[in-house]
Amino acid sequence: MTAPPDDCLARNDWICGAYVSTRDEILTDAVVQHLQLTGVSVALALLLALPLAVLARRWRWAAGPVLGITTVLYTIPALAMFSLLLPVYGLSAALVVAGLVLYSLTLLVRNILAGLRAVPEETRQAARGLGYGPIRLLLAVELPLALPAAMAGLRIATVSAVSLVTIGAIVGHGGLGNLIYAGMNTYFKAQVLTASVLCVVIAVVADLLLLGVQRLLTPWTRGQAG
Repeated sequence: MTAPPDDCLARNDWICGAYVSTRDEILTDAVVQHLQLTGVSVALALLLALPLAVLARRWRWAAGPVLGITTVLYTIPALAMFSLLLPVYGLSAALVVAGLVLYSLTLLVRNILAGLRAVPEETRQAARGLGYGPIRLLLAVELPLALPAAMAGLRIATVSAVSLVTIGAIVGHGGLGNLIYAGMNTYFKAQVLTASVLCVVIAVVADLLLLGVQRLLTPWTRGQAG
C-alpha cells in the first residue's frame, strides 16, 4: 500500500497550517476586501436609515410606507436582488454594496425608529420647556436615548452584512466568499474551511467591538443590564 503524503495540502485536509502559511497574502487581500465591503455598506445604510427613521417618527403617515418598503426589500432573495441591480451597477463592487445597503435598511430603520418611539413624551416636553428646538431636541435628547436600540440594530446589520458579502462572489467581489466558492468548486477543503472560519471571526469581532462602543456610549444602561 502507498503511504499517505506527508503534506496536508497534498492530502487535502480540512485543517492545514501549510495552506495559511503559503497563502497569507491571498487571505489578507480577501479579508481586507470583506471588511471594506461590509464597512462601506453598513455606513451608507446608516446614513440613509437615520433620516428615514426620523421622518417616520415625525410624521406618522410616513411610518407605514417607510417600514413597508424596507421590509419588502429585505424579503428579496440575494441573487434576485443582485440581478435587479445588475443593469445599474454592472459586475462591480458597487453592485454588492448597493445590495447590502438595501438589506441593512430594514434592520436599521426599525431599530432606530423603535428607539425614538421609546423616548418618554415627558422627557420631550421637559426639553421643550427648556427652550430646545426640534433639531436640538433630536440631537441632544432623542437620539442619545434611542442609542441602545439603534446600536442593537447596527450590530445585527453588521453581522448580517458580513455573511451576505460572501454572495458577492458571483460577481467576483465577495471578499472571503471568493475563496469559499472557488474552494467548493475544486473541493479544496482547507480553503473552504479557512475562509469560512475567518468570516465567523470577522462577524464575532465586529459584534464585540460594536457592543463595546455601545457600552461606552450608553453608560446609563450598564446598571440595568446587571
